[in-house]
Amino acid sequence: MAWSRDPALKQAALDAELEVKIKRLREQASRERWAAEQLDQRLFLARFERDERMKESALKYSYVWYQTAVELFTPPESKWVALCRGRAAEVKRLWKQELDAQKIPYQDYMLE
Repeated sequence: MAWSRDPALKQAALDAELEVKIKRLREQASRERWAAEQLDQRLFLARFERDERMKESALKYSYVWYQTAVELFTPPESKWVALCRGRAAEVKRLWKQELDAQKIPYQDYMLE
């Protein structure tokens, strides 16, 4: 939810993940003596994956996380499940607004 309110947080988190991945790739390339073009391809792919994740809706993922918590942790109906159930409904409403604003067609069953 925080990422949907402040996209800079999402950018910072994904950039930090990318930096770790780049460091690991460079270390692996050094250990395994990759050709320069092989390292370049893997770095390109890592950046591409980060860019695609940036395009994804933070609200969509929030909804999925809340719904997963509800499905995995019931029964019994704990206070956390009730909280997730309520938040899922709120996030779904916001996600629909986001889709409408972007003029992306959908049916309700597609969001389940």
